[in-house]
Amino acid sequence: MTEMAITASGLRKAYQDKVVLDGIDLQVPAGTIFSLLGPNGAGKTTMVNVLTTLLKADGGTVSVAGHDIAAETKKVRAAIGVTGQFAAVDELLTGEENLQLMVDLSGVKDGKRVVADLLERFELTESAGKPASTYSGGMRRKLDLAMTLVGNPRIIFLDEPTTGLDPRSRRTMWTIIRGLVADGVTIFLTTQYLEEADQLADRIAVLDQGRFVAQGTADELKRRLPGTHVRLRFATAAELDAAARVLTDGTRDDEALVLRVPGDGSSKSLRALLDRLDEYALSAEEFSVHTPDLDDVFLALTGHATEVVSR
Repeated sequence: MTEMAITASGLRKAYQDKVVLDGIDLQVPAGTIFSLLGPNGAGKTTMVNVLTTLLKADGGTVSVAGHDIAAETKKVRAAIGVTGQFAAVDELLTGEENLQLMVDLSGVKDGKRVVADLLERFELTESAGKPASTYSGGMRRKLDLAMTLVGNPRIIFLDEPTTGLDPRSRRTMWTIIRGLVADGVTIFLTTQYLEEADQLADRIAVLDQGRFVAQGTADELKRRLPGTHVRLRFATAAELDAAARVLTDGTRDDEALVLRVPGDGSSKSLRALLDRLDEYALSAEEFSVHTPDLDDVFLALTGHATEVVSR
């Protein structure tokens, strides 16, 4: 049986008469990356704050690392790490001093070794003695995450960890996150970058107006939308004409010698399509399967497109 790092049933949170989380059910298996998407104001940060015991839920039950967040708050906090939207480093301290501060606060044994290991792991050793105020945005983010790892938490909440980073720094963070999961850490990730969720997440949930409007893998969410098609490119106009007569539901592009045929992206439907061409002795020069991306999914599910970025 798969161990669950986070479970929630009927989770509710409201601010006066505004319901922010409206009966959320959630299961996050240990050692996976779960990504929460939603437009601004959907309740993503509120959910993180509830799951990390910073806010009390108004209803439902939640278990994190096997502990009830209401009855076993201290045990939950001992098992998790949290990195917020903005790097929580002390800019007057050096990188090494920031890490040492976390070691002192958490009472970790062999603190000097822990600090040295984290500096090396996050490629911060050379800049360890420099004030954090001199660090780039990517370096601050790495230091922030390194500080979160003091105490070796098995569940880490990352609330928009790459916001504002350049593409190279963002991909460096992705590599670090994948490395954590390879070591058995569970990641709960909120992000405004659809590509980030697509690249990293084992499962994705889309939150809108306090409810999950969809859950699944990135591929499962994409397949929910119409628009998946097979793109066939032919060598000659005559072959394109012949294929269009056989595959009458296709849409042709005469200039590119391409026929786009609707499908569900499954191997079964693709095999049937190719068998149909073979039946009439037709052969495409190239074929590829195209599916809607997460941007399409997000827009279709929430009616919003501008708050979440697909770059």
